[in-house]
Amino acid sequence: MKDKFYITTPIYYANAAPHIGHAYTTVAADALARFYKSQGANVFLLTGMDEHGAKIQKAAEEAGKSPQEFVNGIAEIFEGLWKILEIENNGFIRTTNEKHKEAVRKVLQILFEKGAIYKGEYEGLYCTGCEQFKSENELVDGKCPDHNIAPEMTKEECYLLKMTELQKELIEKIESDEFQIAPERYKKEILSFLEGQKLEDVSISRKNILWGIPLPFDEEHTTYVWVDAFLNYLTGLGWNGDLNDVPKQWPMDVQLIGKDILRVHATIWPIMLLHLGLPLPKKLFVHGHILSGGKKMSKTLGNAIGIDEMIQKFGSDGTRYLLLSAGTFGDDVDVTMERMIEKYNADLANGLGNLVSRVIKLLQNFQFPISNFQLISNDKIFNLINNLEIDKATEFIWKIVRDANKYIEDTKPWESAKDESRKEEFEKVMQKLVDDLGLIAELLTPFMPQTSEKIKKSLETKKLDEVLFQRIK
Repeated sequence: MKDKFYITTPIYYANAAPHIGHAYTTVAADALARFYKSQGANVFLLTGMDEHGAKIQKAAEEAGKSPQEFVNGIAEIFEGLWKILEIENNGFIRTTNEKHKEAVRKVLQILFEKGAIYKGEYEGLYCTGCEQFKSENELVDGKCPDHNIAPEMTKEECYLLKMTELQKELIEKIESDEFQIAPERYKKEILSFLEGQKLEDVSISRKNILWGIPLPFDEEHTTYVWVDAFLNYLTGLGWNGDLNDVPKQWPMDVQLIGKDILRVHATIWPIMLLHLGLPLPKKLFVHGHILSGGKKMSKTLGNAIGIDEMIQKFGSDGTRYLLLSAGTFGDDVDVTMERMIEKYNADLANGLGNLVSRVIKLLQNFQFPISNFQLISNDKIFNLINNLEIDKATEFIWKIVRDANKYIEDTKPWESAKDESRKEEFEKVMQKLVDDLGLIAELLTPFMPQTSEKIKKSLETKKLDEVLFQRIK
């Protein structure tokens, strides 16, 4: 049992509207937060927007807007989507927020005074898509694998964060799981990287970039967008940069990120915290990309699936279920619209929806007690969620759904319902089905909150106001 549970998503870059990948991470975070809330933990779920940098300045110019107007519009779309998907976030941090900017400047001043930041010059391959410098071994055929563009050799005056002196300490904390990186293969990947080469001090500022937070000790430089963004995980809790007044929720219990931002979150971010003397995140959990037909989604390839398209076709809860059960959480998952329709019909329309409608219909003339199930009483699902095996947790629930449907077929309660001499048999069968449905409703709470409530209401009223899930052609 956890007393508190602090979980974060990455803050999403405000250069474009949200896509299916953003929804995947955020729905997973919400499911975890809802689960621990049901266990009585003091939960805080943070998400938000990364709103500074040259790429956003350029996108705003192309849209004919000021950068602030541009990011305001993007943030509004994200927040609207999270409401539709029933995301119960406790905080929505925006890096253009004045309190965040003040805290960032205070932290940078502390690091500068500690000697962790110094003025110098940086030369390297800079990817404008990632807004970060790349090493040769990160490139594929000379190009950034995430943006398929060749980084430009850039040399500029900047301020640098000392990395090398804390490399050994960082390795020790990762090896001991004090700073746990999961799944295990990502821990091995980072340790291999850290043990195979000396970390270079990294640039934490850019010169002549207008859209950003000016350094408190040199106004000609703006804060490198990653450094600005990392501190959201603290400022999103209301932190003002005071090292003597760190929020009680810190550190995060789970920090969810995509695999494309692993290296910066496993090196620059923890080293910043070490310089500040703050505890590192307990668990950095890395998940893969959402693919379609074995390839990254792309409008050019015609395999992109919009999150709006999913919600329109499958509804909020249907979309949540299809994302969370798409594949092993932590791996790349491959989805196509055809496969999602097939799964929706099989699992939701024919599976859960059919079970609920059959049971409620049979209950019309049956008096029964509703069992009061609690998630914590189910050790299996508790262990699966505790290990972030979200897909296995949904599969566990659907095994109960399939078994209950099979039980109906095997016992044929509609026959015993008509025969007074088989009343005891009928009641025994129905009590089991009611208990199964009550358990399913309780277990579904973190994953499909609307559906969970509808099932509970139907059990209480013995009425089904609407078909839960219609078959889709």
